[in-house]
Amino acid sequence: MYTLYFVVGSQDLYGDECLRQVAADAQRMTAFFNEQFGKDVQVKLLPTVVNSATCIADLRQVSCDDDCIGVMTWMHTFSPAKMWIKGLQELRKPLLHLHTQANEKLPYDSIDMDFMNLNQAAHGDREYGFILSRMRIPHQVVAGYYEHKDVLERIKQFIDVARAIHFSKHLKVASFGNNMREVAVTDGDRVESQIRYGWECNYFAVGDLVATINKVTEAEIDAKMAEYTSKYTMKTSNVAAVREQAKYEVGLEKFMSLRGIQAFADTFQDLHGFKQLPGIAAQNLMGKGIGFGPEGDYKISALSAVLMKMAEGRPGATGFIEDYTYDLTSGQELELASHMLEVPVAFAATKPEIDVLPLGIGGKEDPARLIFDGVQGDGIQVTMVDMGTHFRLICADIELVKQPQPMPKLPVARIMYRHKPNFSIGTEGWCLAGGAHHSVVSTALTREDIALFARLTGTELICIGDDTTPECLAKLALIK
Repeated sequence: MYTLYFVVGSQDLYGDECLRQVAADAQRMTAFFNEQFGKDVQVKLLPTVVNSATCIADLRQVSCDDDCIGVMTWMHTFSPAKMWIKGLQELRKPLLHLHTQANEKLPYDSIDMDFMNLNQAAHGDREYGFILSRMRIPHQVVAGYYEHKDVLERIKQFIDVARAIHFSKHLKVASFGNNMREVAVTDGDRVESQIRYGWECNYFAVGDLVATINKVTEAEIDAKMAEYTSKYTMKTSNVAAVREQAKYEVGLEKFMSLRGIQAFADTFQDLHGFKQLPGIAAQNLMGKGIGFGPEGDYKISALSAVLMKMAEGRPGATGFIEDYTYDLTSGQELELASHMLEVPVAFAATKPEIDVLPLGIGGKEDPARLIFDGVQGDGIQVTMVDMGTHFRLICADIELVKQPQPMPKLPVARIMYRHKPNFSIGTEGWCLAGGAHHSVVSTALTREDIALFARLTGTELICIGDDTTPECLAKLALIK
């Protein structure tokens, strides 16, 4: 179970009775938060901050707890912010500043100075907000009465994003092979990735993976085949090819589980020892939350794992996709996104079919793959690129749509979407921002989720959507 600490600020200026009330209110609020978020996180209250020593002790505990995903802070009374400086310097977890009160309404008939001194978040939170800004500490502010639905929804969003950042800080990525030859946008600085996001991305020889795969037993393949036939429609009679994919999946999962790896990237240019390109194997593993990036794209592998973790528990689909081709019918422009094989089953609108068909790349045997049409609904498309001096996230609003006509000769998973606000602005903005052809699409996450992740990780973010205008594109073209 993850932990979210709750730290409340005050001071000893107003006496022990005031501090007892602060503690009682904080306990009551903590119990309420656990009623609301108990399935996702345990909210734990730490001692009220009344001086620098208690602040240091509290925030050291936050930073050193491996199960902690973040901290939520609130100033019940006026809490002089210099007492927070040393504690905040210790903080290494995402921070939510909750700007609220213990009381929803003012007691107009009875309010006096004692009440004002006790309930002065309007004063204390501004003092606290200043020191966070002065110290350049990335954080989220949520304002409003803590029991209101909109406030709870925004706290829940912070929990989801903080959980993803916690996962990111522990994420191990396996690169089987290197980046696809001559390709630029999929490459990146793996050292900086680990410094900023925690991603431990290391190379593993394909031969070592193949050795693990070759030790998979017939019984293990039988069990995986039973899973396939229960989840998917078997359209092919070439069962041997499907069993080969089942062997790949079992071997891949064993290899990664033994090393604590939660994401991987491969390249069709370096699959020595494989009879097929991993098709169903990669698709099915993504269905279990394992990140994937093709052509050596470690960034999208890691990002897909992180965003799938962020979307856990929400309705909708999240996973890797690649931009492919367009229908440029005037005023009805659509994009067809897919990949050679590896599109996650989360996007399937109907029960996927397993088939074995030729693949004109990679120089391997005909691979087994899952074929399906995609889900519909509003979503986002997110990618990450290395700009040389910094990483950049690009997030575009899209609408996933039903394909206008059948595609009987295209034996891959097919995802179609409409760019917002329209095709020209959406795609021109993506290109001006340096957006990659590999991305993560989600109907579960929103632009606000990505913006919060970017803010808390100190990542540049460019957004494209209904509010993007030609004037925005002109400014975008000037960004370095």
